[in-house]
Amino acid sequence: MVDRRTLLLGSPLIMAAASRDDLAWDYTFEGIEGFPLRLADYRGNVLLVTNTASFCGYTSQYEGLQQTHDDFRALGFAVIGVPSDDFDQEAGSNAEVQKFCEVTFGIDFPMAAISHVRGTQAHPFYQWVRRQGFGEPRWNFNKVLVGRDGYVKAMFPSADAPDGKRIRNAIEEALASSA
Repeated sequence: MVDRRTLLLGSPLIMAAASRDDLAWDYTFEGIEGFPLRLADYRGNVLLVTNTASFCGYTSQYEGLQQTHDDFRALGFAVIGVPSDDFDQEAGSNAEVQKFCEVTFGIDFPMAAISHVRGTQAHPFYQWVRRQGFGEPRWNFNKVLVGRDGYVKAMFPSADAPDGKRIRNAIEEALASSA
């Protein structure tokens, strides 16, 4: 009979957690305005990194992302938006995405340039999330919660509203933890 400890140590999620070779702070996106968006600039904060799209059934979540960003920003929290056309629902250029987000939703949280979030072309941050055992986004508005320590704490699917109880509770818990 195999004991519970052997089963846990052999599980893919535990093995992925044991092989953490770097932190979220080690990654940089190209910013939507063309400047580097260094996650290291957020070291010690809690991040909700969300792949976004302008023409998706979940696009209205921009409102909840902005509200969540505003509600927790003073406590060391930021939303990072990562526009992606991996699901064929994003505008044609970074300038179009930026204008859409600012005019339609009043977005002022940091935004990356349009990036891949799935497969072999995925941005290195998303490849790292996958190596941590959290998989990859299955659709737009997937949310990755990064703790103050730079490790992924949770991943939430598109259907989980960014201003909903489940995500807000996870953010509050992450904010209460030290780096």
